Amino acid sequence: MPDGITVLGYAVRPRAVALYLGQLALMLAALSFVPLAASLALGQYAYSTRLAIVVFGLLLVALPGLRIRPPERIQVNEALVVIALAFIASPVLMSYPLASGNLPFVDVLFESVSAITTTGLSTAGSIEHRAPMFLFLRSWMQWYGGLGIAVLSVALLMGHQAAARRLAEPVENENIATTARTQSRQLLRVYVALTGLGIALLWLTTGDAFTAVTHMLATLSTGGFSTFDASLAALPRSAAWVVTLFALLGAVPLLLLFHAAAGRPGELLRDAEVRALVGCVVLLTGLLGISLHASTGSAWSDALADAALLGVSAQTTTGFAALDVASLDPTSKLLLILGMLVGGASGSTAGGIKLLRLLVFLRLLQYFLRRTTLPPHAVIEPRLGGRALQAADVERATLILGLFAGVLGLSWLAFVAHGHDALDALFEVTSALSTVGLSTGISAPDLAPLLKLLLCVDMLLGRLEILALLVLLYPRTWIGRRAS
Repeated sequence: MPDGITVLGYAVRPRAVALYLGQLALMLAALSFVPLAASLALGQYAYSTRLAIVVFGLLLVALPGLRIRPPERIQVNEALVVIALAFIASPVLMSYPLASGNLPFVDVLFESVSAITTTGLSTAGSIEHRAPMFLFLRSWMQWYGGLGIAVLSVALLMGHQAAARRLAEPVENENIATTARTQSRQLLRVYVALTGLGIALLWLTTGDAFTAVTHMLATLSTGGFSTFDASLAALPRSAAWVVTLFALLGAVPLLLLFHAAAGRPGELLRDAEVRALVGCVVLLTGLLGISLHASTGSAWSDALADAALLGVSAQTTTGFAALDVASLDPTSKLLLILGMLVGGASGSTAGGIKLLRLLVFLRLLQYFLRRTTLPPHAVIEPRLGGRALQAADVERATLILGLFAGVLGLSWLAFVAHGHDALDALFEVTSALSTVGLSTGISAPDLAPLLKLLLCVDMLLGRLEILALLVLLYPRTWIGRRAS
């Protein structure tokens, strides 16, 4: 006899999923017009042809779905399935135009997954000789992947606000507005405005428009794709500080930035995650500076400057490299691993387990310790940011932490089994799972194809925070009775 949960549960409705995927396809087609126009302007018509085919195919997929009547509400499993399929299908589709760069298929897929998930790892080898269109397309994919295809599309997906909020969940936090369409407009406005401002500042500091555009697209999205093999080290120091500033902004909840610009900076200053982000960056910079000074003998000013550039890149999961990571001492690598694992704030473009979950865990630990000092009948509850923690918040935070640890451990064992150095392998897997992009040199053209695919899976799991992909693969998501 089926259990009560099965009786009450509903499988996803194929028509509902088709509707939202169709509208996501329409959004992706619209986003693809930008690189299509760029390829025509640059005279790189091989990319133009392939992008035009992708746009046409997306429109063919989108049009039938648009005729489906929207349901009154969307189920949680349907929302997660739509998000998972969007982040899986998008890199596969965009691999076709990226293949114009004459890379093996597994490397094209790797670049595409790394772009959409805003990771920044690359197995393309030297990229300075690559066509400008190849470099721009990667950065553009990181830009819209950073905000999230699902979130970019909330305003277009459906008129029912509750359903739209469900789709916006990956970037939602307690401060955002109650109306889904308003949320989308605010997100887009602050994202576009910051991108434009960042491009202008980088143009002033580098003197090159293409460098400014490609790097800022990859900065605010905390993506990290550079057009130089030396990454951040190839830019003027003033430009590197501009990148660092906007990487920090990318790791802050976007809607808090909107509220601050609208005259409510107090929300930004009072937010527990923002304060934690600043604290983590300061702590990581200090410890990393000490480690660099001790291991390289460089002056304190140089060590701290390099530590700030690299520490912010790791903590915000941006992934630009200010130094050769492979040459760092073990202590510095371990410090960067910790920063990458934690990541930025929820509601931002950053990856990692998110500061909010770390704060929940620490608050639970404090709650447990306090309970040991109180009588059995005492009533207390864990609180964060002035609010009581709900059971669902605790459950999700604990589950994500456990899943991250499990995936990280299994992936690391696979790399060690293939003969890679244990610390470097841990660094590389952490960088992929936290969607960072810093590399010890393992991600390279000669990496075993199976390990490249494993890193692709890690990048997708990290971007989807694991749960969405598990829901997609869960049999009862697809099999069972369906709501009318």
